[in-house]
Amino acid sequence: MEKGNVDENETNMSALLVTSLLLLSFLLVFEFPGASAVVFDYGDALEKSFLFLEAQRSGTLPANQRVTWRSNSGLNDGRSAGVNLVGGYYDAGDNVKFGFPMAFTITMLSWSVIEYGSQMASQGQLGYSLEAIQWGTDYFIKAHPEPNVLYGEVGDGDSDHACWQRPEDMTTSRQAYVLTPNDPGSDLAGETAAAMAAASIVFRSHGNPTYANELLNHAEQLFNFANTYRGRYDYSIPLAEKYYQSVSGYDDELLWAAMWLHEATGQESYLQYVAENAQPLGGTGWAMDQFGWDNKYAGVQLKAAKLLMTGNAGPYASTLQQYQAKAEYFLCSALQKNNGMQMPMTPGGMYWINPWNNMQYVSTAAFLLTVASDYYTAAGQQLSHCSSSVTNAQLFAAGKAQVDYILGNNNRGQSYLVGFGSNYPDQVHHRAASIVSVKVDSQFVSCLGGYADWYNRASANPNLITGALVGGPDENDDFVDERNAYEMTEPTTYNTAPLVGVLARLQGGENPSSAVAATHQSKTSHQNLAANPVLTRPQQQQAKALVTITQKLQVEWTVKGSTFYKYGGSVINESKDTVASLTIVIHRLYGPIYGLSPIHPNGNFYSFPAGIKSLAPGEKIDFVYIHHSDAAMIYVQKYALT
Repeated sequence: MEKGNVDENETNMSALLVTSLLLLSFLLVFEFPGASAVVFDYGDALEKSFLFLEAQRSGTLPANQRVTWRSNSGLNDGRSAGVNLVGGYYDAGDNVKFGFPMAFTITMLSWSVIEYGSQMASQGQLGYSLEAIQWGTDYFIKAHPEPNVLYGEVGDGDSDHACWQRPEDMTTSRQAYVLTPNDPGSDLAGETAAAMAAASIVFRSHGNPTYANELLNHAEQLFNFANTYRGRYDYSIPLAEKYYQSVSGYDDELLWAAMWLHEATGQESYLQYVAENAQPLGGTGWAMDQFGWDNKYAGVQLKAAKLLMTGNAGPYASTLQQYQAKAEYFLCSALQKNNGMQMPMTPGGMYWINPWNNMQYVSTAAFLLTVASDYYTAAGQQLSHCSSSVTNAQLFAAGKAQVDYILGNNNRGQSYLVGFGSNYPDQVHHRAASIVSVKVDSQFVSCLGGYADWYNRASANPNLITGALVGGPDENDDFVDERNAYEMTEPTTYNTAPLVGVLARLQGGENPSSAVAATHQSKTSHQNLAANPVLTRPQQQQAKALVTITQKLQVEWTVKGSTFYKYGGSVINESKDTVASLTIVIHRLYGPIYGLSPIHPNGNFYSFPAGIKSLAPGEKIDFVYIHHSDAAMIYVQKYALT
């Protein structure tokens, strides 16, 4: 063959290859904005994430502590209440131990190990993951000294936020706040039960059955406490409402805890609870586009879908199919292929749910997408509720795209994981990181002195809080690396916890591990576990809802390319008594509502309209609202019958 022909053929082949690559890149970006051929060291990101969790430790730090600029703190926690509450985690850049997000952190760390422990082990990170989980569960054991007692918070968010101090220097309140039958908290107790049940699976699988049994006993007691004495934890601990308000209520945590207890014990009674309460507790009613420390529905629904796909639904298959449909609403929404509302995205392809610490929803979505891709692949199935066909590879790619965005594949070339890459935030909103280490300068930093000398500095933090996943950019992919831009620069443990599993999975390669195909259903009862545990009936539980809410779309119209919807609804008293003290929760409302009055000016809680204080038997209240989205989530939180 003549040389000229060879060159021409090579040129044609090169042109074809370039065209094919460009087309592939276009398709990837079209499906998942932000996707690209950028290659990241996910194992390095995983290792750094565990370092952040070490930086968040409270209590007496262990000898193998790798974050050496931290020291002991909170050593008198619980003393004023006569209980030892030393240990646990600070939730974010402050020095309060909030039980609700801490419990979710441990649940997600445990779920990550359950799914991807083998990948963590191959990368030398399994030991650190077990230590991270146990640092939380050891604390929960202390916080649960009696079956119906749970300490839910140590510290006061108001006084803490008025100070800028290292945890080693704290002079703020360390009061302990407790849940009891008279002051219940089904959401917090339920999440803590889920955390301890999930952790029991981890430790049983990794050679510590005695500790697993202890955790499972606590988990069962906490679930019965949550289920029997129902109430919102932020009503019993009002100081928590400003910082970790339980907007979704406690129904999702009851289902979440029961689901994890079923997996940990193999007892059908817990799955029966999930099935029988599917409608009363909203498991098959709410279709979600978010998953996080407050709202667990999408997690419950995906775990139910897995049971169905692995043939472990038992006599509850029809109900679990309804759960699966709702799980696929979340997944299809994330893929922008939902028959209803799509999960909002920034121009650069990041999921956008909330201006305050939005990265928590990015990491949880990445986790659910990744786990779902492995579940469906292992079962030989695909999503069936999307607007068009979806492959399991697309599920995986969507989760990966979110992780890659976090690590730097975005319009700014910015890593939002501190210490990863060469361009990451250096003015992280974090008290301990922003003040010189007590080991470098032991001089006491006062409450206001911290603000004057450290908070307002324009320079980088003196301590690198490696592995911290900050709140992230806004809806336009813009980011401000400043300490006072706390919505963007404050990291949290529950941002990181879902990310570790995905990082381990990504570093492990494209193919799902054999562990993913397993059911993870432990059939071995722990010591002192009754063959058929009794799930006690909640006090004053009603067989039928006495106050119901109906709503439907009345009209829609378009103005300058934007579509608006008007919904009408009613609150109906179906009881034979008068309803008073009514509280209604409205979530995902983006416009004005008429016919109901807000209880708090900036909250999600509503009650009777002005001038009305009760609702007679058979009467109703009509309301309307206008916004740019699907129907809002509206449900009755509590009421009194007179």
